[in-house]
Amino acid sequence: MTQSKSARMEAACSLLAAPERRYLLYQLADRGDAPLDDLVTQIAAWEDESTPGSVERETRQRVYVSLVHNHLPRLADYDIVDYDLRSGDVVLTDGYADVEPLLEQFRQTESIDEIRDLPALC
Repeated sequence: MTQSKSARMEAACSLLAAPERRYLLYQLADRGDAPLDDLVTQIAAWEDESTPGSVERETRQRVYVSLVHNHLPRLADYDIVDYDLRSGDVVLTDGYADVEPLLEQFRQTESIDEIRDLPALC
């Protein structure tokens, strides 16, 4: 997908406007690749402001469906992540470098302390 620099920046802003996408990218930036189930559990915990061990099944299911049917395909369309639903693997791709500086700005202003305390992205 070839776009002008301003169009890529606009797309990055639009993509990062969704908290679930940012939460997914924070986890991948911190861990490298990750199993989808682990990502779902941590994102659900952040959304509920709880711990991963206390996330209810229904919340995990809602986050899973949202990631699989919305957020992962959008991020993959912009070559930011690659994922395989059969294996459950989710990885960052080269396009992540385009959104990393903007994601770092978001990370510094997140309301969840655990996210703000993650290592700097860039």
